[in-house]
Amino acid sequence: MKRLNTQPDWIARAKEVLPAAGFGNFDPGIIIRSGHGARVTDADGNEYVDYLIGSGPMILGHGHPEVLEMVFEHLPNGTTFFANNALAIELAEEICRAVSCADQLRYVSTGGEADMYAMRLARAFTGRDKIVKFEGGYHGMCAEAQMSLAPGRLVNFPQAVPDSAGIPQSVAEEVLIAPFNDLEFVRSLLDEFSGDVAGIIVEPLQRIIPPAPGFLQGLRAEATQRSIPLIFDEIVTGFRFSYGGAQEYFGVTPDICTLGKVIGGGFPLAAIAGRADIMAHFDKAIVGEDRWLMQLGTLSGNPIAAAAGLKTLEILRRDDQYSRLRKLGDQVQKFVRSALDTSGHDYQLVGDATLFDVLFTSGHIHDYRNALSADALLNERFNSALRREGIFKSPGKTYPCLALSDDDLARTEIAYHAAAKALE
Repeated sequence: MKRLNTQPDWIARAKEVLPAAGFGNFDPGIIIRSGHGARVTDADGNEYVDYLIGSGPMILGHGHPEVLEMVFEHLPNGTTFFANNALAIELAEEICRAVSCADQLRYVSTGGEADMYAMRLARAFTGRDKIVKFEGGYHGMCAEAQMSLAPGRLVNFPQAVPDSAGIPQSVAEEVLIAPFNDLEFVRSLLDEFSGDVAGIIVEPLQRIIPPAPGFLQGLRAEATQRSIPLIFDEIVTGFRFSYGGAQEYFGVTPDICTLGKVIGGGFPLAAIAGRADIMAHFDKAIVGEDRWLMQLGTLSGNPIAAAAGLKTLEILRRDDQYSRLRKLGDQVQKFVRSALDTSGHDYQLVGDATLFDVLFTSGHIHDYRNALSADALLNERFNSALRREGIFKSPGKTYPCLALSDDDLARTEIAYHAAAKALE
C-alpha cells in the first residue's frame, strides 16, 4: 500500500523543542492529526485502523458521539475547579459499585500517579517499607515502578535493577523483585521478608502475559495470611477484561487497585481504590497526622474527564458489550493465525482476547525472562509491515475496540496476510 510521507517537516520542528523529538510515548516518527471510530489519520492524510487506541483508553473508539455529547453538555459549566464536583462524585459511586475491592477511591490524573500512591498507601497502612514487584511489570514512572521493568542485565532475584537514571540506590533496596507466575518463589521471599513487606503489586495480566492458573489466588492467600495488602494494577485491565475488571474476571479481590485509561473516556483521569480501612489513611481526622497520606492534584477529579468517564461506563454496561469486544479480539487473532500459520515462523499469540500480541518464539511465555526468547528483529519487521499496510499498533500490544467495523476487520485481515508475506 502506497503511503504519503511529508511528515518530516513536523518531525524536524519536534526535534527543535522536544527531547528525542517526542512526548516520551509512541514512535515520534508519526504525527497523528485525528481519530474517528476505529481509525486514525496522520498529518499526511494516511489512514490507519487503530489498535493502539491511545494505549487503551478509547475502548469505544475515537469521538464516540454520546461521549462527545456529554462532554459538550458540561464544557460550558467550567473545566476545572480544584474542588469537589458532582460529576466526579457520581463517577466514584459507579466505580465503587462495579469494582469488588473499591469501598472508596481517590482521584489522580495519571495511572503512574495512582500506582505511586497505591504503594505509598500500603506503606502508610502497614508501617513497613518494602514492596514486592514482579520483573517486567509496568507500574508507571515513580522510582519504585522503574525497578526491573525491562532490565538490561539479568541479576539474581530479588535484587532490583533501576531502569532509569536519577533513581537513588536506596530505592532499589526497598523493592523486592520476583519472577511473574512463580508462586513458590514469592512464598520463599515472603518467608524471608514478610515482616518488612508493605505490599505486593501486580498486573493481573502482566503486559500481555496471563497469570498461570492459581497464581493470583495464591498471591491472595499469601497476602491474607501475612496481613500484607495485595495491590492489583488495573490501569489497563480495569473495565476492559469485564465491567468489574480483571478482579471480577479472575475471581480474585485485592485490597487496593489502581484504575485509569477507560474511566476517563479519553481524558486524563485515574484513581486509587480499596478497602475503607486502608483508604482511611487519606483522612487525617481518622488516622492522625503521623499516619496520614497527603494527596492532592490540580486536576484530580476533573469534571470534564468525569463526564466522559460516566458516559463511557454507561455504554459499557449495555447488553453484550464485553462479549462483543471479545468476539472482535477473537476475530483479529484468527486473522493472525491464518496469516502466520503458513509463514514458516514459530510464533505465539500471547494475552487475552481484549489485549494481546504476537511473539515470535516456539516456547511457552510465562514471565519476562521467558519472553526475551522471542525474536525481536522479526517482531520489528512484522510491525513495520503492518504499519505500511495501514495498521496502527504498538510494538508489543494489540488493543481491539468496540468501534471496529466489518470494513475495519476486512482491512485488518488483508494487512496481516501482507505483513506475513513480507517476512518471507
